[in-house]
Amino acid sequence: MLITRFIALLLLACTAAAPAAAQRFYGPARVIDGDTIVVDSAKIRLHGIDAPEQDQQCTRNGASWPCGAEATAFLQTAIGDDLVICRVTDVDRYRRFVATCSARLVDLNALLVRQGYALAYRRYSLDYAPDEADAEAAGRGLWSGKFVPPWDWRRGVRLVAHEIRPDSCTIKGNINAKGRRIYHVPGSATYGPTIIDESKGERWFCSEAEAHAAGWVKP
Repeated sequence: MLITRFIALLLLACTAAAPAAAQRFYGPARVIDGDTIVVDSAKIRLHGIDAPEQDQQCTRNGASWPCGAEATAFLQTAIGDDLVICRVTDVDRYRRFVATCSARLVDLNALLVRQGYALAYRRYSLDYAPDEADAEAAGRGLWSGKFVPPWDWRRGVRLVAHEIRPDSCTIKGNINAKGRRIYHVPGSATYGPTIIDESKGERWFCSEAEAHAAGWVKP
């Protein structure tokens, strides 16, 4: 009796541990973010890559750009109305299927990395390291400016405040040692040396009127 029960439990364990790689999903896809989609009601994390988080900001030519939202939009465009086939390689700790997915025979994982909208997730795989090197050499996507790797962003790492400003909002609003709120316009003597640290309440303004309304004054 005990032996029979042991064999039954062993078979159950083996079934539960069967390689996820045997699974495939096929059908229309709903894009969640730059590296996550839903196919046939299954949530799928793209294998071997890590895209910027949906609300993540990067910089390009000194201005911020929504790299996370653009990675999502790029994946949506890459898939379009086509059907997606995903070959499962694993299941992650969030119970998402980890898979390599393609549309029109194009490897979406590789495409995202090669166009600079995701990084090779070397912690788990080196499959897309060559695609990342190609994107970096060509200065595509994330590699066109500065960014925090998504795995660091999720831990709270951010670009230093003076590297990020809203696009076209160039007026610097800083707070001096006495707590006075002063704004500096491009071309002024104090503009260049002034560094904005948003963690201290400093900020960027798009116009002098906006700075005045917020309580900042000229030096």
